[in-house]
Amino acid sequence: MDVALPIGKTSHDFFRRARARLTLNVPAALDDHAAPATRGDLDLDPSLWERAGVKATRPAAVLIPVVDRPDPTVLLTLRTELPSHPGQIAFPGGKIDPQDRTPADAALREAGEEIGLAPALIEPIGYLDLYLTFSGYRILPTVARVRPDYQLVLCEAEVADAFEVPLAFLMDAQNHALHSRDWKGIERKYYAMPFGERYIWGVTAGILRNLYERIYQG
Repeated sequence: MDVALPIGKTSHDFFRRARARLTLNVPAALDDHAAPATRGDLDLDPSLWERAGVKATRPAAVLIPVVDRPDPTVLLTLRTELPSHPGQIAFPGGKIDPQDRTPADAALREAGEEIGLAPALIEPIGYLDLYLTFSGYRILPTVARVRPDYQLVLCEAEVADAFEVPLAFLMDAQNHALHSRDWKGIERKYYAMPFGERYIWGVTAGILRNLYERIYQG
């Protein structure tokens, strides 16, 4: 069952819903490739994974920073024109290093390195579903409450910009456009959530769709 999301309702109950529906229990599939993992670039047609001949094997973590404003927002980044996801809108995050105690720790570390977001301002709430990508990553998104008094210092080598998008916009299913494109002869479907001049799509939009489903459906 879908839930209507007037702005006031979102601001009052998002964090309550998130704490009730999410946990910080790490799914076995993050490291166990035989364990079920149903979300990812091809989750709209799981049979395409085999046809595409790709495997996701590298554990990674991203932070979904929900800024605790009267009307909450999601803090996103614009990647620089580097070979890895050039010019795309993304969450702070990256691969999980051996020294990271948990995926949430990896997400917080990466947020500090990429945009200078101080860990003291971040409250991890819980993980979404594991998200598998064509680029080979097994991404575990960490939903977190972020205090609004943050100050950012962008890593210019990786991040061109950081900006906020209203949570109410991102959690409105009417803004979840379903597109398709050819990838090596395979029709690949993906979500897109254009917001003004910002084109949010692919992995980022897919993870936001999962956030919507986990928090506001069912």
